[in-house]
Amino acid sequence: MSEAVADIGVLGLGTMGGMLALNLAEKGFATALHNRTAEKARRLVADNPALAARLHPSTSLHDFVARLKAPRLVLLMVEAGPPVDEQIAALMPLLSQGDILIDAGNADFNDTVRRSRAIEGTGLRFVGMGVSGGASGARHGPSIMVGGEDDVWRRLQPVLEAIAARYEGEPCVARLGPDGAGHFVKTIHNGIEYADMQMIAEIYGILRDGAQLEPGEMAAVFADWNTRGLSSYLVEITAAVLAERDPDTGRPLVDLIVDEAGQKGTGRWSVIEAQKLGIGATTLEAAVSARGLSSRRAEREAASRVYAGIGAKDPDGAFPVTPAGLRELESALQTAKIIAYAQGYAVMAAASEEFGWALPLRDIARIWRAGCIIRSVFLDDIARAFEAGDGVVNLLQAPSLAARVAEGEGALRRIVSKAALAGLPVPALAAALSYFDDYRRVRGTANLVQGQRDFFGAHTFQRFDRPGRHHHAWAGG
Repeated sequence: MSEAVADIGVLGLGTMGGMLALNLAEKGFATALHNRTAEKARRLVADNPALAARLHPSTSLHDFVARLKAPRLVLLMVEAGPPVDEQIAALMPLLSQGDILIDAGNADFNDTVRRSRAIEGTGLRFVGMGVSGGASGARHGPSIMVGGEDDVWRRLQPVLEAIAARYEGEPCVARLGPDGAGHFVKTIHNGIEYADMQMIAEIYGILRDGAQLEPGEMAAVFADWNTRGLSSYLVEITAAVLAERDPDTGRPLVDLIVDEAGQKGTGRWSVIEAQKLGIGATTLEAAVSARGLSSRRAEREAASRVYAGIGAKDPDGAFPVTPAGLRELESALQTAKIIAYAQGYAVMAAASEEFGWALPLRDIARIWRAGCIIRSVFLDDIARAFEAGDGVVNLLQAPSLAARVAEGEGALRRIVSKAALAGLPVPALAAALSYFDDYRRVRGTANLVQGQRDFFGAHTFQRFDRPGRHHHAWAGG
């Protein structure tokens, strides 16, 4: 029988699981290891001799559980979906009352809610935990979004604060609410990430195809932008990617990468949940759709031949590589970024109300300031907007952010317009602008839609001049 020596166990030693296990061990926690292939656990120990004394590989699931001190903490890092349910089912007979199961993968929050309810009454506790930061973040300090009961959070808090990223000494981890709250916030984080990456890629497209810059020149532009309001992890790595050269050919590596972007589901989930909640998240939607279209490369190549000659490049010098021209692009990207974040936060606010979570929106911005993929100086502005206590309904109404959008919307409008005339696709930037224009106007066009719905389906409509719902006998109906 194995000795119970471990403070926590990590089950699933893929890239993220392995890095989290090393992070835990480095922070002083004895960590039990288990993987479907036992060799992976042994290899992790062998490759990290400085941490070997605190890493305890197991030969079976029984052995893994036996190595854990009671009450046991089990961190699941397996593929989202059925594999999580399978591991929970295998573990439950081996665990005891008070043991805590933590799903730290990219789970659909609906599954997390279901699992939390299924485990109620068994004596075990369940936590859904979003982890952002990629492999490097998992190893050296991620941003952690916890969903679970408060007493379970207090049990986990010392461990999670020890391994989390820190921003000015503050750990980037918080309990955000019960059951699926943590995974929901991680889903929206990923939706914002999709939008941020897509908008950066669209600006890259303008610089490449409109301004005709080489990757190295673009790298210098993004590196410069990273010193100001756009300072962020994604802009920083954009400069690094553009500056990299292929060691075999000497060419810019980005020019050799196939233009098809993958996705693992969380971006789609963010859009699906926004739609279910009735919240417009058009910039996130555009980013997800753009990834989908990127994967249809053969079709795009065929379409390019069908429509050969359509779309001029840089008509009349629309994208000058001058200080003023680059400032316009920088301002457009900053403004669209604010709008995208506003959409993501609107989805989280709606979910908080719908599910009774009371999501701490300020704290979400604070724990995203380090460790996670969308970390940026801009998150300080969001945190301050909520700290101001102005009852922010949408970030576009926060005075400090509204002033910045008002200052930059002209640049965004010009860039989207010039890109359209040049035949350069900017779906996320355009969606951000359209959302802003729709959000700020007093009288929209849905009155006509309601009239149409009443005409063909007697769905009724409301009137400005009298209360209640009304149906009209339309001429020709």
